[in-house]
Amino acid sequence: MDAPASKEPVPQSLFSLGDRAGGLIATATVLALLYLGRDVLVPITLAVILSLLIAPLVRVLRRLGLGQTVSVLVAVVALALSFTAATVVVAMQMVKMSANLPRYEKTIGHKLRALDDLTVGRLTLLSEGVGRRATPAAPGPATAGPAAPIPVEVHNPPPDSLEVLEKVAGSIWVPLETAGIVLVVLVFVLLEHEAVRDRFIRIAGGTDIRATTLALNDAGERLSRFFVSQFLVNLGVGVAVGGGLMIVGLPHALLWGALAGVLRFVPYVGVWIAAVCATLLGAAVDPGWALATLTLGLFVIVELIAGQLVEPQLYGHTTGLSPLSVVLAAIFWSWLWGPTGLIVSTPLTLCLVVAGRHIKALRLLDVLLGDAQALTMPQRFYQRALSSDSHEILESARAFLKRNSFASYCDLVLMPALLMARLDMDSGAISSEQLSKVREVIVSVIASLAGRTRRFPHRPVRTSVLEETNLGRMLRMQREQISGPFQGPLKVPPGSVMLCIGLGSLPDDLAAELLVRALREQKIDARHISLDELRAPPPPEASAADLSIVYLVSAFPSPERDQADAIAALVRQRLPGVCLVTVFLPGVALQSGTSIDSIRGADKAATSFGHAVQICLSRQADERKGKSDSLDSVTQGS
Repeated sequence: MDAPASKEPVPQSLFSLGDRAGGLIATATVLALLYLGRDVLVPITLAVILSLLIAPLVRVLRRLGLGQTVSVLVAVVALALSFTAATVVVAMQMVKMSANLPRYEKTIGHKLRALDDLTVGRLTLLSEGVGRRATPAAPGPATAGPAAPIPVEVHNPPPDSLEVLEKVAGSIWVPLETAGIVLVVLVFVLLEHEAVRDRFIRIAGGTDIRATTLALNDAGERLSRFFVSQFLVNLGVGVAVGGGLMIVGLPHALLWGALAGVLRFVPYVGVWIAAVCATLLGAAVDPGWALATLTLGLFVIVELIAGQLVEPQLYGHTTGLSPLSVVLAAIFWSWLWGPTGLIVSTPLTLCLVVAGRHIKALRLLDVLLGDAQALTMPQRFYQRALSSDSHEILESARAFLKRNSFASYCDLVLMPALLMARLDMDSGAISSEQLSKVREVIVSVIASLAGRTRRFPHRPVRTSVLEETNLGRMLRMQREQISGPFQGPLKVPPGSVMLCIGLGSLPDDLAAELLVRALREQKIDARHISLDELRAPPPPEASAADLSIVYLVSAFPSPERDQADAIAALVRQRLPGVCLVTVFLPGVALQSGTSIDSIRGADKAATSFGHAVQICLSRQADERKGKSDSLDSVTQGS
């Protein structure tokens, strides 16, 4: 029988094009459903958010002995009465303020005329004076014009009581209808909370109940804590603003306190909208400017306290969203759902971020909307180095070094970034020009962190020269310009010098120089020599007795590590009695054959700069303890 014809593989580009088209269609469909179904989705969304807000109250009532149904009804009734009372107070304040608008209008008109006389009026008088001097008007005979038309106004008859009731009912019917739907959905969401959660787990994660439960618990706790904290903070801001405005004497202080609390749900700009409106009222009430200034100052002080002191203690000053995503979310949801979308934009976006952290298919949302770094620190270093942006790297490095050591920076940032460049160079992914930029930035950053910035020539450096430059020796030469050719004094206490030697490659020399700087940061006399200097006859001033530790440093798993045994034997021959430590950095992962057993003659092994520094510190502590013990024994014997 003939072999069945094999299916030809479909090109990957067709799959990617189809996937992109499907993604665009799905996105457009979701947007259309969100927009067309807003009359149904907005009440449901508000009910879910309110359920997370009053869920702690329901749990407290259940702990007091009330049943599930009674606890839910009591919590919902209390919420409804609270919102009703707040709405009535705000409405009464608005009615009172509207009755005083004519008086406020006169004060505002007087201030506007005063400002006009001080600014635009003077310019107008000046321009009119110049115009009259330039073109004097010629007198002419007066002519009688046609009679002015008599204006005619048509007034509608005043509405009767039935028409007034119809207009009022028509204006409040939609909000009442929405509020009723929200309350009904809220009751059933709270009553069926456990059942809804179980159904969601069955649908979304029936095969992995543990992961789905963790995701739901994280989402529920995070969102509920955020909603309750935000509600309490905004309520406190409203109370503080209302009380403060009463003290300074601004009319309708309860109205502006309520507006400040409600509008603060709108990110960044909501509270300042209330501040501007209240300040304008202060300017309209007071003939001077003192009341307006006090009003604006009160808003500024209250917002600073709430935003910089209270919120960081409640929910870490951040919602887990990037500031740009909060602004874009406010624009997006207000476009879809109007003012309601503007208020619930931050909670909805936070829900999407939490979903992106636990659902693999939605991981893109966490990357785009979350406040976590999109790139790791080594990736950021490498990306900035490719862009020759040493300034931003230095800012990040100095912020890191305020809390960590230089050895940690080398372990966690610099060496992983250097490894990325090495892998890209081996695979041909970066050009020689990009490699030169990376090397230039590395030298500049390390020299600047050491307090001495290398002065690069203003003229462009030839790429071929930079490719052949040994960065480790270049940085060592910079240190020698300060400390001398021997990198320190010749006469030192016995066993006080640490020697760092690279295994031979250019990255090894750079790693050895970095280890020297990490040791010197700890006030340790560390010096750097090359393999050629180790093999050469020692200068007459040098003495092996001055040395305590010799580090053999390897930046990455490389063929140079095969010569480690021979180099260790050479160290033992030339520098007997020293402690030999191998510092073999792991690269991508720990390689087999990097343990101490595979290096003959080595006393200790380290796989990081931090470990290597700790070995030196521990050895010095042991030596000091030994000297102290011997001194005590001598003292006791005498």
